[in-house]
Amino acid sequence: MLSRRSFNLAALSVGATGLAGCGSGSIVAIPEISASKPRRPQTRTLARPNYAEVYTSYPGERFAVPTVNPGEIDPEYLRQTVEFNRQYAPGSIVVDPASYHLYFVETPGIATRYGVGVGREGFGWSGAAKINMKRDWPDWVPPREMVERDPEIKATLEKTPRGLGVLGGAKNPLGARAMYLFDQGGDLGYRIHGTLEPYTVGTNVSSGCVRMINQDIIHLYARVSLGTPVTVLPA
Repeated sequence: MLSRRSFNLAALSVGATGLAGCGSGSIVAIPEISASKPRRPQTRTLARPNYAEVYTSYPGERFAVPTVNPGEIDPEYLRQTVEFNRQYAPGSIVVDPASYHLYFVETPGIATRYGVGVGREGFGWSGAAKINMKRDWPDWVPPREMVERDPEIKATLEKTPRGLGVLGGAKNPLGARAMYLFDQGGDLGYRIHGTLEPYTVGTNVSSGCVRMINQDIIHLYARVSLGTPVTVLPA
């Protein structure tokens, strides 16, 4: 069953880096879980791609995907193939907020590992979900509670098919792709998505969503089917 730390719907930050934040729906607060647990051991790297090629701008996209300088990101958070000796089925996704990694299980014992940004203090959660919806260059509509907390946000929004928000594109906080997490009760309001701020991977920065470098979410998105199981480990 899904477990969430006390979830205070904080205001969406609007600044030089653009909109930040994601999620929708009402969140019920429960007591905060201690974040003082030790980090899990790092997995052993088996192979790394050519990062100059991996993180360059992507051709053929509807909107520009800017080049990311891999030299400005901790190598731990760059895409790589690693040993993964945990009991998850191939094709599944495991998010480890404690190490800021997302694993896509390739075969028993091997996974592709990506660096991620995760929920900041008060916004962490853990549990099981499935990807029941995927969107290419998705629109983003902030939850009502977020707009109520910071009415100035409303002035930055525009009409989208789902209400006031930000149309899909280069200025959208969900980036190039979004995969929507559901449980038996429906949409959890959490997404695995791209970001305007690639250098925030490896940090606690989001409102509970899992953010990835745009080049990485594009790579993962193409390999993930609807119904893919997702496990978010306790921090």
